[in-house]
Amino acid sequence: MLKIYAGNLPTDVTDDELTALFAAHGRVRSLEVVREVFSGRCRGFAFIEMEGHEARAAIAALNGKSLRENILRVNEERPRTNKRMGGRRR
Repeated sequence: MLKIYAGNLPTDVTDDELTALFAAHGRVRSLEVVREVFSGRCRGFAFIEMEGHEARAAIAALNGKSLRENILRVNEERPRTNKRMGGRRR
């Protein structure tokens, strides 16, 4: 199982639209569109889980493609390193 990051998504993208886009390359195991809390609009990125070979095919096919005039960034999810949340210095 491989987790994919999809970025630069349109703010009005739907779960069904994104699922259909990735399902053309294999079975989508899970999909999470990150949304604004109050408006429900997409924050511009999502996470998709697919089998390894299917995920790599989706990454190769969709990275740099256009979705409603937005150029998609699609790659493997990288571990999150957030230096801003380091806490106070003592």
